[in-house]
Amino acid sequence: MKFGYFTLSDNHYENNTRSPNQFVEDILTETLHADALGYHSAWIGEHHFSSLGVLSCPDLTLAYAAARTKTIRLAPAVTVLPLHHPIRVAEQWASLDLLSHGRVDWAAGRGYDAREYEPFHVSFAENQAMFNEGMEVVQKLWAGKGPVTHKGKYYSFEDMTITPQPVQTPIPAYVASFSKPSIELAARLGCGLVVAPFAAAMSYGGLKQVADLYKETCIKAGTKPGRLICSYFTHFADTPEQEAAQRARQIRYYKECVIPAFPSDAAKAPPSYRYLVEMTERLHHVKPQDLTENSVLLGSARQITDTLKKVEAAGFDEVILYFNVGLKPHSQVKDEMSRFAEEVRPAFA
Repeated sequence: MKFGYFTLSDNHYENNTRSPNQFVEDILTETLHADALGYHSAWIGEHHFSSLGVLSCPDLTLAYAAARTKTIRLAPAVTVLPLHHPIRVAEQWASLDLLSHGRVDWAAGRGYDAREYEPFHVSFAENQAMFNEGMEVVQKLWAGKGPVTHKGKYYSFEDMTITPQPVQTPIPAYVASFSKPSIELAARLGCGLVVAPFAAAMSYGGLKQVADLYKETCIKAGTKPGRLICSYFTHFADTPEQEAAQRARQIRYYKECVIPAFPSDAAKAPPSYRYLVEMTERLHHVKPQDLTENSVLLGSARQITDTLKKVEAAGFDEVILYFNVGLKPHSQVKDEMSRFAEEVRPAFA
């Protein structure tokens, strides 16, 4: 099993003195640190208007990293596809694949925050259909089989070829999934899957159940299952005091960043987001002692290793690690990244 660095650039906290610009610079430094430590990949989220995170351009950030690194794979986590024209998305990530000599992994999703949709005048209610069609367009444009014609509900063009074409044929593509329709789309298009353990536990019972459902859905669709990736909030703690501080940090992230971003009103949420309303309600009541391996990696190197062995046994190919969550200081993030590489990763060599 492989390991990557992951961030959603969460910075929406009360009395927060860390500027968005500073946090973006920290993330760049942490990405280069991940490469130096031999992490397999770096996954950087897309968020707009500081409603949760502050890094709006993963493509530009990773292009900078591509010029400063040699081996680490570069990925968005995720491209919020309905906010962009899929032609432009295909061009941008094909260009980065060329510039990085074939080191791009590409993941897409719909997002979950209506506030990020409104200024772009994109329909949050219709984003499921837009996302499905956009994914098909990107895949067609990367196939490199000559001019592409597409006539859909949201996108339409004739006899078009993007340049440059990707170095990888194809670029590994993933769907970020909190729901069954996303799993079905990934299976139909032959994409891999990226899931969050806390969502998997709430919706399906756990990571093993999601892995089994994805593979069964691929069989029904007549496609070969892709790679399975999950993200994990990651906190080292060796004393009761450290554990209490890390648990409080994680709860603060849920309360101040996630709950304001997730749909909370069942009457106003689009049908495809109704399941998130229940998740939001449960997060309102989460307590520090409720944080288990279904949501976080927390504890000593031995405890973290034991949890990850279960993830490996569930059939996952990679875990992307969210170290810099909850206003964790930059120096502590780098120390924990180093510690993971030294004390946990060797158990999976």
